[in-house]
Amino acid sequence: MTARTPPEIFDKTLLRLRLVRALRRGAPMFLAERAADDLTDRLLTVTRPFPRALDLGTPTPHFAQAVVAAGRNAPLRALALPGGDVLADEEALPFAAGAFDLVVSGLALQWTNDLPGVFSQIRRALAPDGLFLACLPGGASLTELRAAMAQAEDEIAGGASPRVSPFVDVRDLGALLQRAGFALPVTDVDSFTLRYDSLFALAKDLRAMGASNALRDRARKPLGRRVFLRAAEIYAKRFSDPDGRVRASFELVWLSGWAPHESQQKPLAPGSGQMRLEDALKAGREGA
Repeated sequence: MTARTPPEIFDKTLLRLRLVRALRRGAPMFLAERAADDLTDRLLTVTRPFPRALDLGTPTPHFAQAVVAAGRNAPLRALALPGGDVLADEEALPFAAGAFDLVVSGLALQWTNDLPGVFSQIRRALAPDGLFLACLPGGASLTELRAAMAQAEDEIAGGASPRVSPFVDVRDLGALLQRAGFALPVTDVDSFTLRYDSLFALAKDLRAMGASNALRDRARKPLGRRVFLRAAEIYAKRFSDPDGRVRASFELVWLSGWAPHESQQKPLAPGSGQMRLEDALKAGREGA
């Protein structure tokens, strides 16, 4: 049977060009810094050393620095951009089975065309009882921007096309981890709101981060000025605070999973309880 080829959702060449340009120009780092601080805290809850670590796809050095800040060896940085230790696409890992004890990834896997396949490759690259920890934007991110742009384009152009890249739903990630063979898969969410002077200020930040629309099936015709002006009006009317500044919702989804090992606790039966991500990180070592 011929293996199914996953659809190409993202234009990876365009995406990498934008990321390289953004990093050279000094992209805003507030999301990377927030996620890296959280990664350090999460790793500090685990006692094992993780001598062989991999930072997969993280476009900035923040996650590698966070691993070191948590008292571990500096990870090998593998990414498809300049500046890493290994040039590698996260969808085609060049590593042997069991090569790492820890794999982390920050704000990168949201742009993969085949996330289940990536999870399976990461699982293969982990040694038994190895840990996978990743963070990526969740489905509730930028809901205000998406709503305002869709309404404005529908009013003026007679229909809306995708203008903001889709984000994975947190409810799907745990199942995908389990399907890839991870033990004790857990997800949790860091939700927060930032405020901007206008839609245009938010859009400027997104462009500066290299996070503009990179869908392969994106509309090639640029939106007219009228659409953007109308979207800004809608945004200000529907999502502003009394001081006139507008809100932008962000959601960082965290996921973890362990490569199976006989020392690990057995998961509870479905529906019999819940486990926090912090507790799951500890559970991977209990009974060892």
